[in-house]
Amino acid sequence: MASMNRVILVGNLTRDPEVRFLPSGQAIADLRLAVSRKFKTAGGEEREETCYVSVAVWGKQGEACGKYLTKGAPVLIEGRLRYEEWEKDGQKHNRLSVVAERAQFIGAPRRGEHAEPAETPHREEDQEAPSRAEPERAGAGAAGSGDDDNLPF
Repeated sequence: MASMNRVILVGNLTRDPEVRFLPSGQAIADLRLAVSRKFKTAGGEEREETCYVSVAVWGKQGEACGKYLTKGAPVLIEGRLRYEEWEKDGQKHNRLSVVAERAQFIGAPRRGEHAEPAETPHREEDQEAPSRAEPERAGAGAAGSGDDDNLPF
């Protein structure tokens, strides 16, 4: 039987990213994302529902998240779900989280900070196998290139 584990989320960070490094030097950024949806009840009342999701972003993308993202920042996450179980003090715990394969910054960069020249975005048609190791940034992609034919709207 075929299966697929893929998730795409757009939301805002509920806190600043927490970046830590493994003994190997590999970075991991722990993000907490709030994803909201608005809807109307059967009675016509408008409601909002928020889902809070833990996200792990590995490697250079994780380092970039720690450097450029802050609480409240909007971000798009593509990745996979991960189910974890553990026991602590005799009690069983579990949680569902997301392992990011791509983190895309969709807000403006923090004031006073600029992208380093080495952090240029890639366009998939320019590469045979695009790398997902570095996040794309809003304003640095098609919209910042001056080519109106590539605008997403």
